[in-house]
Amino acid sequence: MARPDLDTPEGRAAYRAELKRVGWKLRLGGFVLVVVAALVVTLSRDGKLGLTEDAVPVAYAMLFAGWVMVITSIFQRTRHHKRRMAEGL
Repeated sequence: MARPDLDTPEGRAAYRAELKRVGWKLRLGGFVLVVVAALVVTLSRDGKLGLTEDAVPVAYAMLFAGWVMVITSIFQRTRHHKRRMAEGL
């Protein structure tokens, strides 16, 4: 893996697009899980859609898992960036 060309605007744009693609599925999945968990907590507190207070611990577990996924994808992107800057150590 060669070091990216950051001297030209086109090279910087290409590298920025490359970094956005690293871990995007994990990041998107984590974001969706966080949003769904927040909705479940809100709806179960209000008693809507037949959700009871028993759903709150499950929703908090989903919230935790979603944030773990987002943070993991950030670590993946950072590790990828460090490896590219070090010319593929």
